Amino acid sequence: MPPKKALRIPGGLWGTTVTLMLAMLSTPVAEGRDSPEDFVYQFKAMCYFTNGTERVHYVTRYIYNREEYARFDSDVGKYLPVTPLGPPAAEYWNSQKDVLESTRAELDTVCRHNYQLELRTILQRRVEPTVTISPSRTEALNHHNLLVCSVTDFYPGQIKVRWFRNDQEETTGVVSTPLIRNGDWTFQILVMLEMTPQRGDVYTCHVEHPSLQRPITVEWRAQSESAQSKMLSGVGGFVLGLIFLGLGLIIHHRSQKGLLH
Repeated sequence: MPPKKALRIPGGLWGTTVTLMLAMLSTPVAEGRDSPEDFVYQFKAMCYFTNGTERVHYVTRYIYNREEYARFDSDVGKYLPVTPLGPPAAEYWNSQKDVLESTRAELDTVCRHNYQLELRTILQRRVEPTVTISPSRTEALNHHNLLVCSVTDFYPGQIKVRWFRNDQEETTGVVSTPLIRNGDWTFQILVMLEMTPQRGDVYTCHVEHPSLQRPITVEWRAQSESAQSKMLSGVGGFVLGLIFLGLGLIIHHRSQKGLLH
């Protein structure tokens, strides 16, 4: 059975970095500053991909007390100082041939390696959105209102939401929330349309997303109060009929059991 591949993280510089930082803290540059109560050292490695792994840009950042002082840039191929604290570190790392070669190799051993591992689990993950429309207020025709298109539980975050009125795209009066993270690897967004509905108007929320083979379209039709009342009455009558039907079946079933006994 072949061994499982694991995500790789950059390494090899931690001991050197800590020693170098302690040395820099004793320099006049560091002595001239107020000493903070806490000392925080951060290391960040970032991989930027264009067209998959066709072009990869690798950057490592070295940060002391929220201030980046040095970085490695794969486009340049060496370490670069960012602040006055940076030159000693950058010069030292660039002078170490094994360190420099190892960091350059991380373009493949870290970035491209991890990209292939995450290709199916993250980069190709698709979750279809759920789309609903609701008016902000229940108003009669010819009154200003706000239609809300709620698009929820989708992944990835790239999404396009458009409003149409009678098959004509609406571009004015459209307001959108920022993309909202649900915290479970899905997103949601609300796209609102300011409108004054007229009798017979049909409003459509049109959603395009990478998970969909074709766009999702949900319609909302403008109705008068009398039409809404008739529709609600019809729905209410239907539900009431189902309740009586259910009660009748229960009573009939019990009476049949009584006769058998």
